[in-house]
Amino acid sequence: MNVLFFLTPKSEITYMYQDDKVQKMMEILDSQGYTAIPMIDRQGHYIGTLTEGDILRLVRDKKELNYDCIEQITVGSVPIKRKVRPVCGSADMADLIKISLEQNFVPVVDDHNIFIGIITRRDIIHVCYAKAKKEL
Repeated sequence: MNVLFFLTPKSEITYMYQDDKVQKMMEILDSQGYTAIPMIDRQGHYIGTLTEGDILRLVRDKKELNYDCIEQITVGSVPIKRKVRPVCGSADMADLIKISLEQNFVPVVDDHNIFIGIITRRDIIHVCYAKAKKEL
């Protein structure tokens, strides 16, 4: 089964550019209830996934940091603790399932590392459940 069948395209999800400000990300996390957001450069290359934990560590480590300061800090400058691995659109289901065990969503890139969307763990579980139900 092709993993692209499960893809939620980039046009339908929230992502950040690496030069966006941390303040913007915090507002999105708060208003949308997300815990992580994919980050890309202006050419569309996948850079990584920034989590609310990364933001909290930034605040903890920079004692002088306040809300006014985060208007100046870009999301690309925030250290990312945990690497969220992407898959290529040509990946097989076994790779996708294995990666999804450790991540809430799996970023999907093309052969040039251009971010094209995500596949959520929920979508993968739905497919696995439907298949298991058929076999019972």
